[in-house]
Amino acid sequence: MTDLAPVLQGFFTDRLARQKNASPNTVAAYRDTCKLLLAFAHAKTGKTPSRLSLADLDAVLVGAFLQHLQEHRGNGSATRNARLAAVHSLFRYAATKAPEHAAVISQVLAIPPRRRERAIVCYLTDEEADTLIAAPDRTTWHGRRDHALLLLAVQTGLRVSEVIGLTRQDIHLGAGPHVRCHGKGRKDRATPLTAQTVKVLKIWLAELDSASAGPLFPTRTGGRLSRDAVERLVAKHATAATGNCPSIRAKNVTPHTLRHTAAMSLLKAGVDTSVIALWLGHETPETTQIYLHADMTIKEQALARLHQPGTSPGRYQPSDTLLTFLDNLCCPAFSMRT
Repeated sequence: MTDLAPVLQGFFTDRLARQKNASPNTVAAYRDTCKLLLAFAHAKTGKTPSRLSLADLDAVLVGAFLQHLQEHRGNGSATRNARLAAVHSLFRYAATKAPEHAAVISQVLAIPPRRRERAIVCYLTDEEADTLIAAPDRTTWHGRRDHALLLLAVQTGLRVSEVIGLTRQDIHLGAGPHVRCHGKGRKDRATPLTAQTVKVLKIWLAELDSASAGPLFPTRTGGRLSRDAVERLVAKHATAATGNCPSIRAKNVTPHTLRHTAAMSLLKAGVDTSVIALWLGHETPETTQIYLHADMTIKEQALARLHQPGTSPGRYQPSDTLLTFLDNLCCPAFSMRT
């Protein structure tokens, strides 16, 4: 066994699990990055993953791996930077366990994240959101499930991982109706529910065994929906909704679009960004600033309060012919003619 194997094992069992108490989603993301990196190193060096050493994973190979993610796997800068963050975390742990590789480790840690353009968030207007929520066929079991899921996602702004992680006991429909979720960073939060959402969820829960601790939005066999399954159902209903609302066709509607839609609805209702940050479970209110950039209404209101310069556009007036003759007296062409 090489020096890489015990470092990698300790990183997951000691660093992530015991010291940081990382969430399952974080562990899964770091695991996938390591699997991709080891597979790439195997292809480049010809060594099986169990025979790779830390010296094999130098800055040149890691840099080539990041380039491979973008050129061959089609990953964007955000995904590339997330993979790099996982590699950096592994190598920071390796620095304490394998100091003899300090030179290699420091070079890998010096690889910078790639700067990327921050696009304006995509969200649905009220009309588009209503059309999407109404798209599922509510005469079927799957349609009623999808209708309740879409309505809850648009109203609460829950992440897709939070939606599929909900159980029936997480919904409280009595006085002060709300949904509790275990969110990113192992943070629990409660989000209030509107009367319409409560009505739909009551009907949906009536079809399920409310005494069970099973998923709120199960598969037909009672299992938990996967992230991919939610992405597919959102895309399917978005396509169906374009028949009644063609503007949806121009938007890339994903589960995260529904989260952005909830945030923009709150912002347009005049809710402060610090409250929106709490609502969405953001680590800091600064993250919520992206919605200010997307809201043209706020910018237009700011523009209306500005003092407008008292100017008017000028009109071109041709110069007097005599003055033009005098202006041309000093030009070289006139001197040559004389």
